Amino acid sequence: MPISRRSVLGTFAALASLPVLGQVKTKTQALRIGVIGAGWLGGTVGQIWVRAGHEVLFSSRHPDELVSLTRQLGPRASVGTPQQAAEFGSVVLIATPYSAIPQLGRDLKTALRGKVVLDACNPPAGRDDALAREAQAHGAGPTSAKYLPGTRLVRAFSAVDATAVEASAGRQSGLLAVPIAGDDTQAVQVAAQLVRDAGCEPLVVGNLASATRFQRGGPGFRANTTMPELRRLLGLPEKD
Repeated sequence: MPISRRSVLGTFAALASLPVLGQVKTKTQALRIGVIGAGWLGGTVGQIWVRAGHEVLFSSRHPDELVSLTRQLGPRASVGTPQQAAEFGSVVLIATPYSAIPQLGRDLKTALRGKVVLDACNPPAGRDDALAREAQAHGAGPTSAKYLPGTRLVRAFSAVDATAVEASAGRQSGLLAVPIAGDDTQAVQVAAQLVRDAGCEPLVVGNLASATRFQRGGPGFRANTTMPELRRLLGLPEKD
């Protein structure tokens, strides 16, 4: 379902009232990030990125209603339309309903071309439409890449809950493990750093096809756990 105006406003009101999270210090240069889908996940991750030193443009169909709320995050936070978010960011996080991806791919094709796109979207449970069937048959990663041509797509933040990300950002140990997957090595590295900047720990699972291991129905989906346990669930060896 599309995110309602009321839920978007509630999300940013909640974010603005949160206590200061753990101060996540970015180890790379500050990035310009566009967030398409300012719901709980996009809003939470974007807020933490702002506090890590990145510039974030949160997009909404009604951006004017969010100006006063994002202002509380400081000058590195702004709001706009999805088109503006796509144009603004050198990296773009898409956290919309999965059904929106084909239309976004058509509308934003030029703005997104060549950019690192973090795909946090998931086909909904129980949906039996053509797009959901395609994602189930071929994997959400390759399917998203098909409808977002020309992007450097990485599946990231798709298998974790916003509340788990928020909690991890406030901790010094026992960080949330976030599985990621992509075909572009450099894009995966960017995604991994942004996972760290969100106060979590990235686990590179493999290429986009391997993202089935942490999409809905896979062992890594919504595991919301630490690195050793996620590695165990995915059958990966412990890190030396």
